[in-house]
Amino acid sequence: MIIEKTHIEGLLVIKPRIFSDNRGEFIESFNASIHDAIGKQYTFIQDNESVSKVGVLRGLHFQNPPWEQGKLVRVSSGRVWDVAVDIRKNSPTYLKYYGLELSGENKFMFWIPPGFAHGFLVLEENSVFSYKCTNFYNKEAEDALLWNDKTLNINWPIKHDLIISEKDLEAQTIDKFDSKFFY
Repeated sequence: MIIEKTHIEGLLVIKPRIFSDNRGEFIESFNASIHDAIGKQYTFIQDNESVSKVGVLRGLHFQNPPWEQGKLVRVSSGRVWDVAVDIRKNSPTYLKYYGLELSGENKFMFWIPPGFAHGFLVLEENSVFSYKCTNFYNKEAEDALLWNDKTLNINWPIKHDLIISEKDLEAQTIDKFDSKFFY
């Protein structure tokens, strides 16, 4: 696996080796040695998967401490634009984002540690989005930032006819946000 750092400390793009022949392809989608890159303090305890239509936008989600989650995300089929926003107070990249395309074709994985809001926009019909989490889902700890907050200025590749949940449409704006995460 090739592990690339991004311009935001902690976010990693992981590119697995793809083995192709006349039968098809093989990749190693997870190996415990990944903990050498992301930090041995993280243990994955829950896997989640969603299948979504083109134009579905989910996020920008996070869970507040002590239920914060790190996520190792990937797309096994289809394409999404995936985004992580740094919400760690005192971070030099506070409220900056990193986005990339994850697809069944490129097989990239994206490590998003605790202290980031996360969201994705589906670019291809019936995209399968999977992620490993370092903590269990906790409804009382869940929170979200508004996906199109002007302060964040995220360049989503689709601008119109988005399919967004009522909860995500009502997410908080940056001017009302008080982060519980520290750098």
